[in-house]
Amino acid sequence: MHRPKDTPRRSDAQRNRDRLLEVAFAELTRCADAPLSAIAKKAGVGQGTFYRNFPNRESLVLEVYRHEVQQVSDAAAHLLATRPPDQALRAWMDRLAQYAMAKAGLAAALRKATTPHGTLAAVARGPLSAAVTLLLAANEEAGTIRPDITAEDFLLAIAGLWQLDPHADWHTRATRLLDLVMDGLRTGAPGR
Repeated sequence: MHRPKDTPRRSDAQRNRDRLLEVAFAELTRCADAPLSAIAKKAGVGQGTFYRNFPNRESLVLEVYRHEVQQVSDAAAHLLATRPPDQALRAWMDRLAQYAMAKAGLAAALRKATTPHGTLAAVARGPLSAAVTLLLAANEEAGTIRPDITAEDFLLAIAGLWQLDPHADWHTRATRLLDLVMDGLRTGAPGR
């Protein structure tokens, strides 16, 4: 029986699903062909629970990707609630870099999924743009960045993240790249 999308899950069912996504992310990043039975076993759930949540490999891979995108997007509001806007923006950029490197690790599994071209980009575009818009608006209001930056400008400026090699010293290069972007955002800020 398939559950309607907007019906809330029981807390134990939600924990099982979250655990499956966590284990699947780690396993699929390590090996694109990780057996679904091994993922279920490592997550501590039975085959029935697994297949109720993810009827096939494609649905699992797409949901892992969607889950990771949502985690990155949700981090924006949390960071704004706990830090000044410019520090929240910079910390979110680091979180985005981690996502970019994880996505690179998940790339083989994503390629093997038979989702139509464009579906994966569409999954990420909305939530990431919303997070960027939230962060940029808070910084513009605080006067910590120049006022004419759009979400599209920002995403184009950091596009270099997706060129980094996740198997090399990506962290050092990402930090340098994102510091340069942040310096550019601050140039011309009214509060500086």
